Amino acid sequence: MTQRVRGVIAHGAGAPVSLETVLIPDPGPGEAVVDIAACGVCHTDLHYREGAINDEFPFLLGHEAAGVVESVGEGVNEVAPGDYVILAWRAPCGTCRSCRRGKPHLCFESANASQKMTLEDGTELSPALGIGAFADKTLVAASQCVKVDPAAPPEAAGLIGCGVMAGFGAALNTARVQRGETVAVFGCGGVGDAAIYGAAISGARKVIAVDIDEQKLEWARGFGATDTVNSTEVDAVETIRELTGGLGVDVAIEAIGLPQTLEQAFFSRDLAGRLVMVGVPAPTMKWEMPMIEFFGRGGSMQPSWYGDCLPTRDFPMLIDHHLNGVIDLSKFVSEKIGIEEVEEAFHKMERGEVLRSVVML
Repeated sequence: MTQRVRGVIAHGAGAPVSLETVLIPDPGPGEAVVDIAACGVCHTDLHYREGAINDEFPFLLGHEAAGVVESVGEGVNEVAPGDYVILAWRAPCGTCRSCRRGKPHLCFESANASQKMTLEDGTELSPALGIGAFADKTLVAASQCVKVDPAAPPEAAGLIGCGVMAGFGAALNTARVQRGETVAVFGCGGVGDAAIYGAAISGARKVIAVDIDEQKLEWARGFGATDTVNSTEVDAVETIRELTGGLGVDVAIEAIGLPQTLEQAFFSRDLAGRLVMVGVPAPTMKWEMPMIEFFGRGGSMQPSWYGDCLPTRDFPMLIDHHLNGVIDLSKFVSEKIGIEEVEEAFHKMERGEVLRSVVML
């Protein structure tokens, strides 16, 4: 039977979001309805609201979520009603060419629910990243539900579904930071701080945080940054070289998605250093550089999609690390808010006042 729930809707580029009634159908084959407990307010949701992802309005926003499976459709074996889950926006299909060659973290046919959630007038909604979790409940593909230990609080657990996993994965999975290496992270928001955290627990001997905001740099120190660089006050590349004996870092992670910070990250590396881009650029952005610089410096340049994670492997691992005291996911939570406060949370994010606002449902 169709359910009526509250959901945060973006109707047009740049317009304030609104809280409206959303119709959730019963789950069909391979689908699940999840009762959302908490959902983080991520920059990607703001990008959707601004029309920077695509123009498939109206959007049901929210994607960084944890909750409890309420019901499942025919043929679902991954999860059952009552399971505590984190929602993943990449759910490997197991059959595409990437999955078949042993790289499910790059799945090209990630699963989403087949049915549409709608407004009361029948208007079909586009769920953000195939999830749409700024809502009391949402409909997803069952394979997007990753079962984890219910001892983890949902306001912390849900953040693994996007920002925390993207940052940790950029350091652990993509860059493969090794003990004794030096790392610079450009951008100290939620993703950047997770990358700093991941580099620190991997044993990097120096983790340099770069940002233009002193508050963010202070947060970065709390996640393991050994040095901080305010790039409005000094030349970031030259300062990083000074901090590394004139060499540059082994690994540079760009967590903003801007041409100028990508260029800084590129030139801050030592010879044969690794550059990982996890920040998401706007479609119109371009970066130009002399080819001899690319060739002459060697090393590698690689984007990190979702931290190159395998959700069924990596989500439970991070939850276990949290419960065992290896990491503290609660450090990412700046505030807990109600579902009616999402628009103000976007403004706080734009002003740099929060690391993560988390909607509690």
